[in-house]
Amino acid sequence: MPVVTISPKFQVVIPLEIRTALGLEPGQKVQALQYEGRIELIPVQPAKALRGFLKGIDTRVPREPDRT
Repeated sequence: MPVVTISPKFQVVIPLEIRTALGLEPGQKVQALQYEGRIELIPVQPAKALRGFLKGIDTRVPREPDRT
C-alpha cells in the first residue's frame, strides 16, 4: 500500500499506480470527502461522460391503472 507525504502546503501526490488504474489526468477535478476518520478522493465525471452508463436497465415501471 503506497504511503504519501503531506507537503508544507498541505499537498499530496497520488501514486502513479493509482493514477493509472483510475485513469486520472492532470488538471482533473476530484471531490474530497471526510468519512469515518479518513479522506476519500472521488474523481468528478462530467455529465457528458456519464451518458449511457445505465444501458440495458429495465425502465418499465408498474403504474396505477388511472395513470396509463
